[in-house]
Amino acid sequence: MLEDLTPTPKVEQSPLGPSSIEFDGTTGTATTPGLTEQPDFTRFLADAGFDPDLYEITGTPRTSRWQRYDGEWLTAYRFHFVTKRADFDLPTLYAQARRTKTPKPVTSKGTKTLVILAADFQIGKVASRGGTPELLARINTSISKLEQHLRRNAYAQIVVLDGGDIIEGVDNAAHLAQLQSNDLSPMQQVDLAAAIMWDLIKTTTAHAPTRYASVGSNHCQWRVQKMNVGKPGVDDWGIVILQQLRRLAHEKTLPVTFHIPEPHNDSLALDVFGDGYHILGLVHGHQVNRPDGMVRYLEKQSFGRQPLAAANIICTGHFHHTRIEEIGQAHNGASKWWIQGSTMDNGSDWYRLTAGQDSGTGITIFELEPNQPFTGTVWRY
Repeated sequence: MLEDLTPTPKVEQSPLGPSSIEFDGTTGTATTPGLTEQPDFTRFLADAGFDPDLYEITGTPRTSRWQRYDGEWLTAYRFHFVTKRADFDLPTLYAQARRTKTPKPVTSKGTKTLVILAADFQIGKVASRGGTPELLARINTSISKLEQHLRRNAYAQIVVLDGGDIIEGVDNAAHLAQLQSNDLSPMQQVDLAAAIMWDLIKTTTAHAPTRYASVGSNHCQWRVQKMNVGKPGVDDWGIVILQQLRRLAHEKTLPVTFHIPEPHNDSLALDVFGDGYHILGLVHGHQVNRPDGMVRYLEKQSFGRQPLAAANIICTGHFHHTRIEEIGQAHNGASKWWIQGSTMDNGSDWYRLTAGQDSGTGITIFELEPNQPFTGTVWRY
């Protein structure tokens, strides 16, 4: 009665434990089952859904070998892997991006102020427009065009507005996607952002005294498990970058003054000419979910006597496209304006795929004249 029955083979347990893959978004550990030959570790990861173009093996695998019940020897392997990071030589890369020079035409003295709204660089982000090399190429092009503009025109002063999200960060709403796609670490992002903005203010101060302002933003906020913590006017990478620029500008005696919000505020306002006529406001824009909500937000700022209440021109970023809108009457009898700056980032593909919309990149600029109403003209370089 038992002639057609065969014994159940013994279940062989690897001393390294069961076959598994653990991954925390940056580093991972993989354990293979018992094998008769050394596996292709990259192929092992690929079969589990980890693209070899995005992940790499690190260190030396640990092995455990034992003999199966039938006498055959098996070996299990445990190895580590990490998300690939582009190994950029940032000083060399940045110098290469800024190599192009243009002739310097003659300029004359002026009375106007040029406002430069640089928003949403999101340095370190990789998307459909590329990674850091492509971003630097676009920034270089924009700054070169801006420099040509400065040589063609004369200004009494220049105001540089960091409109927020100058770095990509690693702990926003899509934090796992950021860990997978970024090509720079947070430290590299901050270092490169400071280098870019330092180069920008060196360019502007060669033509006129400069004011530099920054406010808190969602990609630069101090965040823990996607929740922002700390003070909005202090605990922000954009503010930290400004502080480093201020130290260097003071050391080099560049004609730059710096402006940040009060510690518990996320917006600020500047009296451009010191006469109360043009009050320039700055806020990132992440305070509302959609661009159409910004006007209502600004109305509430006025009712609540917030920093933007006095502003007749309010600049924002965040929504990654240029927008200029008259939103009421200002204290000076002219129109009140909202200017949303262009993005410079490598693409918000999640939005493009869901909304079907995209926009060009650039740095937004406009001019202000003493005691003259702003009429809504902007340029994008």
